[in-house]
Amino acid sequence: MDERRTLRVSETVKEELAELIGFELEDPRLAAVNVSEVHVSSDAKYARIKVSVAGGEREQSQAIAALEHARHYLRRELAFRLSLRHVPELHFEPDRNAGADSRINFLIRRAKRSRGEN
Repeated sequence: MDERRTLRVSETVKEELAELIGFELEDPRLAAVNVSEVHVSSDAKYARIKVSVAGGEREQSQAIAALEHARHYLRRELAFRLSLRHVPELHFEPDRNAGADSRINFLIRRAKRSRGEN
């Protein structure tokens, strides 16, 4: 699969998983889960999903365990919603740099403000 198609599939899987996790799974351990990134392999057999979880290490490990438990259901739902020849196997991992994006945005806003003051 070419790189553009892989990126499109990754983005589509991310959107669908965010909707499934946020609105259709009723597990309380998944209340604060946000899908940050999805990387689908070039052969579309595997998808590495990075999720950010509000809370500490305990909440994060519980959320990952809940996602691993729901992995087959999520894959089956993706198969119904997406018209893909092969639906990738889902592998969830915590996003260790979840706060980095907000920190970068904060620094950019601060730099823009300081530029405007000069």
